[in-house]
Amino acid sequence: MTTATWLDLPTDSPFGVHNLPYGVFTAADRPGRRRIGVRIGELVLDAGAAARAVGPSSALLEAENLNPLMASGRPTWRAVRAALTSWLTDPAHRAAVEPCLLPLAEVELHLPFEVADYVDFYASEHHATNLGRLFRPGQEPLTPNWKHLPIGYHGRAGTVVVSGTPVVRPHGQRKAPADAAPSFGPSRRLDIEAEVAFVVGTPSSMGHPVALADFAEHVFGVCLLNDWSARDIQAWEYVPLGPFLGKSFATSLSPWVVPLDALEHARVEPPARDVAPLPYLDDRGAEPWGLDLALEVALNGHPVSRPPFATMYWTAAQQLAHLTANGASLRTGDLYASGTVSGPEPDTRGALIELTWNGEQPLELPDGTGRTFLEDGDEVSVTATAPGPGGLRVGFGEVTGTITGTATG
Repeated sequence: MTTATWLDLPTDSPFGVHNLPYGVFTAADRPGRRRIGVRIGELVLDAGAAARAVGPSSALLEAENLNPLMASGRPTWRAVRAALTSWLTDPAHRAAVEPCLLPLAEVELHLPFEVADYVDFYASEHHATNLGRLFRPGQEPLTPNWKHLPIGYHGRAGTVVVSGTPVVRPHGQRKAPADAAPSFGPSRRLDIEAEVAFVVGTPSSMGHPVALADFAEHVFGVCLLNDWSARDIQAWEYVPLGPFLGKSFATSLSPWVVPLDALEHARVEPPARDVAPLPYLDDRGAEPWGLDLALEVALNGHPVSRPPFATMYWTAAQQLAHLTANGASLRTGDLYASGTVSGPEPDTRGALIELTWNGEQPLELPDGTGRTFLEDGDEVSVTATAPGPGGLRVGFGEVTGTITGTATG
């Protein structure tokens, strides 16, 4: 069953009252003031104004970002979500709430929360296998630890940017195998990684790992993420450590945070595993936290891939358990991403390095041009939906970025 709204929305809207994702916006009526918004159809509800209009006002919804609400904990998240649903479905609230709705096309969206730390994982067996075959031909494609723990790295929180922010082509050291010495200059192998990201709300104490069963007590919601990657810079720098300058120049995040409670109908069992995980990662017999999200990657408006998130080997609950297994604490605003989402078929790969097989098989675009990696002026967009109640879909919006020349200095 789904709840009807008094708004005139298409019955199949992926942004109906079954979703209600959170964002942060500014608008012409108060241009200098960032406000918490909730998307409903092609409108944005000014959540703070609605709370004042219905009464009582809420300091959590009057904040300039989502961090105070995220820090308040799951009981409050559920209470606020219930209130928002009531405001948008009970006709008694219509007169007070309707003036608080603004057209989505007339607002500017911002990064919805202050990012504390950023971690990126490597959880797709298909993606990891493809890269292993590319870079270690004739050898076992997966590293010996891959099926025993969710591999990841700590990224740079300060360069996480909201969707639509231009992405400047990075400079760095590059050295092709045939080169005698490295050179410095703009990346020639700029890539994308279509990912799903999870936003931490409730913090944890140092020295206290988060158990698998406590995932939903800490994770506030889900976004889309594009982990831009300079493959040539990355290839030269990441031995013997991990990604550094080849990743840290920009990470794009969608402006809407879909609440975890909106994804109950998207939960699925993860793929069968042929290696039993250690107890702290063992989710057999537990509530499943695989998610059936359907992603689409478009290059200059042309769909080039449809990665299925349900194929991810490691779940977000396992990633959070591993992230804190050593006693590392969580902070409100921590962001961690799934790693590239890739499926088993060539048209379900979530990065150009796979789609073009490291440049050997260029993509053909409708305008007659081809791509191995990104060129200046290229725009990449990642969108996604998930199953919702009664056959509806849950929308995530999109994360986009356009390549705009090179960095200087």
